[in-house]
Amino acid sequence: MTNMALKRARKAQKRKQVVAQKRRAEALEAGLPARVLHAANAPIQHCFLSESLFELGMGTLVLARGATRIHVEFSSFLLDTLCLGIKDVMFESVDGEVFEGYMQAMDAASPMVAVDPGDARKLLRDLAAWSQSIGFAPHRDFAAVERMFGDVSADASEAVFRFGQDGRPVYIPGPTDTGPLIQRRIAQLRKILGDDGFETAA
Repeated sequence: MTNMALKRARKAQKRKQVVAQKRRAEALEAGLPARVLHAANAPIQHCFLSESLFELGMGTLVLARGATRIHVEFSSFLLDTLCLGIKDVMFESVDGEVFEGYMQAMDAASPMVAVDPGDARKLLRDLAAWSQSIGFAPHRDFAAVERMFGDVSADASEAVFRFGQDGRPVYIPGPTDTGPLIQRRIAQLRKILGDDGFETAA
């Protein structure tokens, strides 16, 4: 009886831990939109874009806000302008020194240049719409984190962006893309665009 009671107690404890972890994850997810909207009220400090974004087809957009340089809240968007659109997004709240270190590392990997926030927001919206039209939705947190731009107007931007290569999507698998995922993406492109409507390096 003692062993049975002990096993039951352990099972109950495990269930409690699983429920607690789930609640913590849900709280974090639910908190993201609120944290982003709060950050959007602070002045914009920086808006950077990978200089080689359209040359390489891959790059990062970073928007940072903060009342002072001591503490910064920033959003980062990993972009694929050749096919997949908004691949990843991140929202962080960090010390100014940590942000500077992050940007130095980014700049060393691929030079970053300052861009107008209105042009940056238009780029994100246009890219998300384009990639979605060929079957690739933006990252699940994109809608929440994009609100970091606050009252910045994309409509005021006159920037024109062209995606794909020579008017056609080009799918280049990432280093972590599995075989089945690559095949699914190629099938998705084939379904929407036909055999000759896209290129792939797979």
